[in-house]
Amino acid sequence: MVDVRRVKLPGVGVLHTFVTDDGGKVGVITHRSGHSDLVSFADAADKDHTNKVSLRLDEDEAHTLAELLGGTRITESLSGLDQIPGLSIDWFHVDYDDHIAGQPLGDMTERGLAGVTVVAVVRGESANPAPDTHFKVFPGDTLVLAGAPEKVAKAFHFYRAGEFSKSEAVAPPGR
Repeated sequence: MVDVRRVKLPGVGVLHTFVTDDGGKVGVITHRSGHSDLVSFADAADKDHTNKVSLRLDEDEAHTLAELLGGTRITESLSGLDQIPGLSIDWFHVDYDDHIAGQPLGDMTERGLAGVTVVAVVRGESANPAPDTHFKVFPGDTLVLAGAPEKVAKAFHFYRAGEFSKSEAVAPPGR
């Protein structure tokens, strides 16, 4: 049986890799957009990496390749593995014109939106798990949020605009 390693790529998707009998490495990056990247790496002895191959596939091409290799339409069920009813885990990429850029995260409960949590802030190649309310967010950061889908959407709107729209207004706790 082949040992498949699964790694979440915040803001990108999921990477699945395995090592072949001859020491090569094969990977598939399943992007949130639906595209997939098929990646093959040479074994560790190949220092110049001349055998590295990368190929971008759309959904239909990925399905076709899976069928040609004797598999089933696995990619259709991948997104279902990360889905828990009533819970949304999503990524918010911070741009220069977003309200949150240059600001501390703050406390969404104090702003009247309980039930959504910033699980991590990804900055460059590192993650800052469970950042506190004083953690300053910069353009290029990616916020990983978890909560009810409608509350995550409201938090996204707040991070972009700095306020809840009239239809998204939420009474502060205890009121």
